[in-house]
Amino acid sequence: MSDWKSGYSRSELDQAQDRYDVRFPSDLYALLLDRNPARGYAWDREDPTIRHMLAWPLDCLLFDVDHGSWWPAWGERPIDRMARHEVVRDAIRAAPKLIPILGHRFLPATPDEAGNPVFSMHGFDTIQYGANLAEYFSKEFCGTHHDGASRRIAFWSDLAEEPERVIVHDPDSDGID
Repeated sequence: MSDWKSGYSRSELDQAQDRYDVRFPSDLYALLLDRNPARGYAWDREDPTIRHMLAWPLDCLLFDVDHGSWWPAWGERPIDRMARHEVVRDAIRAAPKLIPILGHRFLPATPDEAGNPVFSMHGFDTIQYGANLAEYFSKEFCGTHHDGASRRIAFWSDLAEEPERVIVHDPDSDGID
């Protein structure tokens, strides 16, 4: 089976951006015009999987926070579960939106230009998986590793570069929420 299938039309991509309230950076837009990962998402129609993956970053971080993890840059960890969730929601609202590419690999929507890094995101277990789309797909489909210099993306680069900063609390010590 080929790793790629045919791309989308401009109309399909423009409708997808409106449907899902995302803006594809120019390199992703050009790629999806030309070809689409065979195991990728169905951007040409309403797809519950895309909706699920757009919510994935927030959902995964909330899960991790509920199980004791906390990012020190957010300040003191609130005792109240709802207060913790609000801190995480605020952080995600302030961070660049992540566009699902394949599985739990994401491309930041901003800056709205070519060359954003690709992140493999599973809550606080987030790594940079490619310095840009070309490097990512080379790694994903060919197994090559370039590890080139990449653009810094607010919040996501910090999370990927400093996982040891995540503090793990005993969730049971918070009492019942």
